[in-house]
Amino acid sequence: MNKRRTLCAALAVTIVVAQSAIGAAAQGTDAGWTVLFDGETLDGWRTYGQSEPGAEWVVDEGAIHLNVDESTEWPTLTGGDLITVSQYENFELELEWKVTAGGNSGIFYGVREIEGHEVAYLTGIEMQVLDDDLHPDGQNPKTSAGSCYALYPPTADVVRPVGEYNTARLIVDNKHAEHWLNGQKVAEYTIGSADWKERIAASKFADWPHFGIYRKGHIALQDHTDPVWYRNIRIRAL
Repeated sequence: MNKRRTLCAALAVTIVVAQSAIGAAAQGTDAGWTVLFDGETLDGWRTYGQSEPGAEWVVDEGAIHLNVDESTEWPTLTGGDLITVSQYENFELELEWKVTAGGNSGIFYGVREIEGHEVAYLTGIEMQVLDDDLHPDGQNPKTSAGSCYALYPPTADVVRPVGEYNTARLIVDNKHAEHWLNGQKVAEYTIGSADWKERIAASKFADWPHFGIYRKGHIALQDHTDPVWYRNIRIRAL
């Protein structure tokens, strides 16, 4: 093959590879990743126990935003917990979040809809989303930002100031879980281990029969009646 044909062949291969990469990225499947939020709609999401997202969940400047009146007080629900239509078992989840002053929310996994229940936390395990400085939960390491709520405190305080986005990464693989916040691993645990059972027994979850028992379930973003924003949400199966 002469040099001209070789160059043309190489160029054709480059174009095909580039087109494939662009196509994969557009579909959110680059390197196995699936985009859970397209930045424009709430397609693929709905409120817990409902067929559509609650009206308070809106898209705001490329983020999923719980747009609520801050005078509403917990436990009164506004938009309800927002859950993925699909369910996941072993996965790596990445997203960004920010809250307002004193804000509280959470990222849940292993969520199942149980008859008579209205909230994700009765089944799902939570990675805490919080303004540590102004919310009372920030005074207890086990309920501060990045914790496995009420069970495992973060090993470092790396949460960013209110109004700035935090990068969260949640890895769940065969009952082993890791919480990452702003590039640092802040919590690690094994669901069902002796240590896990001991902590559950010493917590409020001891009397919750459905808590943390479902390995496959929905991802949920909590309505804690505080404004919160989530963006750049993607997941890949492990």
